[in-house]
Amino acid sequence: MKAYKLIIASALTLSLTACSDSYMDTAETGSLTPEEAGEVAAKDADIFLNGIWSYMADVTDDHDDFNYMAALHALDMMGDDIAMGGVHFFVFDYRFEYSGGNYARVRRTWRVFYTMLTRVNEILDMFPEGAKTDDEKAIVGQCLAIRGLAYTVLPMIYQKPVKDDGSLNLDAPGVPIYLSEIDGLTLEEREALKGRNTVGKVWQQAEKDLEEAVKLLEESGYVRPSKLFIDANVANGLAARYYLYTQQWAKAETAANKARAGYAPMDQVGLHDGFMDLNNEEWMWGFDHTDNTTTMYASFFSHVSNFAPGYGGLGLSSRLIDKRLYDQIPDDDYRKSLFNGPEGDKSQSTTGAQMPYANLKFGFDGNWTMDYMYMRAAEMYLIEAEALARQGKNTEAATVLGLLMAERQPSWNKTSVTVADVQLQRSIELWCEGFSYFDKRRNNEGANRVYEGTNHLSSAQMIVPADSAVWTYQLPRSEIQENNYIDETEQNPGGEE
Repeated sequence: MKAYKLIIASALTLSLTACSDSYMDTAETGSLTPEEAGEVAAKDADIFLNGIWSYMADVTDDHDDFNYMAALHALDMMGDDIAMGGVHFFVFDYRFEYSGGNYARVRRTWRVFYTMLTRVNEILDMFPEGAKTDDEKAIVGQCLAIRGLAYTVLPMIYQKPVKDDGSLNLDAPGVPIYLSEIDGLTLEEREALKGRNTVGKVWQQAEKDLEEAVKLLEESGYVRPSKLFIDANVANGLAARYYLYTQQWAKAETAANKARAGYAPMDQVGLHDGFMDLNNEEWMWGFDHTDNTTTMYASFFSHVSNFAPGYGGLGLSSRLIDKRLYDQIPDDDYRKSLFNGPEGDKSQSTTGAQMPYANLKFGFDGNWTMDYMYMRAAEMYLIEAEALARQGKNTEAATVLGLLMAERQPSWNKTSVTVADVQLQRSIELWCEGFSYFDKRRNNEGANRVYEGTNHLSSAQMIVPADSAVWTYQLPRSEIQENNYIDETEQNPGGEE
């Protein structure tokens, strides 16, 4: 059959020297037997995941192709909250010109998530009978969490996830599902899933994976060596996102509450530490960059940090906060000082940081080893508060949101909040962290950058309705050409070509 040509590499190429030398010949192809895999897991379960974490933070092609964070940032640029200070990388995403099937962004985003899926499935194939020991449960649980993450977001990128009335678009064509021997399906049954499954079917798989991930990680009592790995808190956090996106409010409330257990919102000092250190008390999951892993100009911080000597700091495409959003931040909110006002600030050290409305949120550590943040506790407080508000529990929602706001705006004292109140705080708190696109999609909202005093680039001042085809990526042309289970008639409509 024709199949999408993924970059396939073993997740076991790092640290296997700590185990028996007899495994070295098979490790690079991931072809350990179940018995050997179990023996390796007992020695150091975490080495199975190292290749995945490295891939997620690596650079594949160009300076706007730093894998997982690049995919999220490209989508983030399609909302209202971020304005660009110049025309450079990511401007085509910003102007909704990059969603056609022939374009690199569409292909790269597909590649990122399906490579992650392929790598976790390779690991899962080593445990065809399932996880038996606590060490195996830790490995399988983390793999299922990654798989659940991918199957949560892919239908939102490559399909309109909600109908015009706001209900879930479950019967619409979604994306291929790739599974492992551990899932108990025959080869023929797994092959049949490589076409366009419905959104509902893909999300059903995501839910199954995430719930099993939580179960295994809780049962195993897994204590991770660092925040690079996924523990039960993070798995619950991924589940909370999924439940929020799929309108399962009670489950989102419960999962977010479990996820934030043991994590308090960072204080004013932490809020101004540059969002670049995995050791921040509020960070739950991320990638710890070192001198050996830094990608410098081809990195998230090169584009979003106006202090780094990259594209943002040089003023080529500085990331600015939308004026309309800035104006909604109260003056006594600590987060307002994470952005310049309308006059800019000539005292700042770089051209990018001097601009009006420039973000001062993301810092620079002097040697390009700023860490990547994949999840922090503030998101969980916001998910729990929104889920409560969605259920009409507005007083309880205010109590949860108040725990966050006590460290953001001490004067905040609401006793009841609406969904809109919580979502405003999401826009402020999670600015440029990769969530605005998914919030637009799940809420069936369009973009509107046309208003008096707008600070968006003139070429990006546009109104894009929620039902516009440009919100939805087309399938990559290469996928249609190489996958026997998808043909040209199944391509998504629209998409700028």
